[in-house]
Amino acid sequence: LEHIVIIGNGISGVTLARHIRKLSDKKITIISAESDYFFSRTALMYVYMGHMKFKHTQPYEDWFWKKNRIDLINGFVEKVHTQDKKIALADGTSISYDKLVIATGSKPNKFGWPGQDLNGVQGLYSKQDLEMLEKNAPNNDVCKRAVIVGGGLIGIEMAEMLRSRGIPVTFLVREKSFWNGVLPSGESEMINEHILEHHIDLRLDTNLEKILSDEGGNVRAVKTDKGDTIECTVVGLTAGVTPNIDFLKESGIELGKGVKVNRFLETNIKDVYAIGDCAEQHEAIGHRRPIEAVWYTGRMMGEVLAQTLCGKPMVYNPGHWFNSAKFLDIEYQTYGWVFSERSKDEHEHHFHWRHSKEKICITIAYHKDSLKFLGINTFGIRMRHEIFDRWLTENRDVDHVMTYLKDANFDPEFYKLYEDEIVAKYNTDFNKKISTKKKSWKRIFSKA
Repeated sequence: LEHIVIIGNGISGVTLARHIRKLSDKKITIISAESDYFFSRTALMYVYMGHMKFKHTQPYEDWFWKKNRIDLINGFVEKVHTQDKKIALADGTSISYDKLVIATGSKPNKFGWPGQDLNGVQGLYSKQDLEMLEKNAPNNDVCKRAVIVGGGLIGIEMAEMLRSRGIPVTFLVREKSFWNGVLPSGESEMINEHILEHHIDLRLDTNLEKILSDEGGNVRAVKTDKGDTIECTVVGLTAGVTPNIDFLKESGIELGKGVKVNRFLETNIKDVYAIGDCAEQHEAIGHRRPIEAVWYTGRMMGEVLAQTLCGKPMVYNPGHWFNSAKFLDIEYQTYGWVFSERSKDEHEHHFHWRHSKEKICITIAYHKDSLKFLGINTFGIRMRHEIFDRWLTENRDVDHVMTYLKDANFDPEFYKLYEDEIVAKYNTDFNKKISTKKKSWKRIFSKA
């Protein structure tokens, strides 16, 4: 039987293994040094917050792997010898493969700050990081204050985690407003307010200069570029992630920031592929980045590559961009492209509505001349993915989106609805007379 070896047991590697098994009888081995079994990385924060135990983050029972003939090896890959089709593990053993898939994900960025390797400095990405945080910050007696460096999605998760145990948090964000390289200003400002409401000491436009040590090699304080020294015992480094590919340096596999792949997710070496956070497209697809460290795209790449490995070559074609996240109590969804002021083209105009009291808002991007709908960000309102996907495919204009906005709402029963208010502001802003159509399940589920 052909032997497929997958390095990495995150969402990409495991999706690939499951789909190869659905389609074939090939021998499948997954190697990971992080955990015995696949777990949901996005749920790690809830383990620390006490909402669930680690075993609850494992979507499959432990017997699932054996039953589906997927061999799991807990080991660390040191080298890949592509000429001999062998993988060398840290314990001295080696494994042969017929086809190799690299799905090793990311690791937190370290930018060479003085003191970045002291005890108490850590990222938040792996199961080991979670265990380290449990040790470094079990409560507010042991951890009197934590400083988080880097204002993205992982930074705000870490702040929420630490606050759940009453630990004071200072949050250093180099941008002038939270995540404003991604979010338009109205949204970014709303999140700034929300962070402060959660009693997090948010310091915008502030960079880390160095991390100071006590006599024992532990964190004592950080120094910022504003000249402040902030005493703390934990420093969370959450300034983005980078592909986890150091072990491939001498393998002959072409590397950029990530493992270079074509649209079939093939590397420059025959029978070697890469998927997920560690894969880098030679040419970016549409407005996407060449490396997409996103859960949804990782899953898609696994599904697509399974087809190719089972004899039906399939191009990775991720379709319209979408993503979701949570900022403390506020759910965020994005469909299509809504760029921030820092990166948008001049043809992209925005319509923004924000609720007068609640932390709820939406931003719709459209082309200023054709009024073509380009994308939407929603905060605090759940929207139906399929509807926006359909409207983007059909090249609808923004008037259409407003007319049928009620079809897109996906909030639970008895939630307050805001579409009439949103459309009223749109009419006022643009001097229009659009009236919203009543929600229609027939339209929602029509395949037309």
